[in-house]
Amino acid sequence: MNKHIELVKKWLADNDSVSLEELEANASAAAAAYEAAAVAYEAAAAAEAAYIACAHAADAAHYADYDAAAAKAAYWVRRYEELTK
Repeated sequence: MNKHIELVKKWLADNDSVSLEELEANASAAAAAYEAAAVAYEAAAAAEAAYIACAHAADAAHYADYDAAAAKAAYWVRRYEELTK
């Protein structure tokens, strides 16, 4: 279970069970966790875009419909560059 949510649930059940300092520290820690998750998500999205671009490039090299596969690969390269800017 998420410790930040558990503290909020404790506070909701009994407002006096958690101090203001604990709530503020919890909010700061949750914000830091959120930022780390956002960075990880962006890295994962960029990795996915790179993988898809590579897969389409390989398709372009192996299949007769080169133009369609190359266009897909180019799209995913642009998407990767957008995500990593």
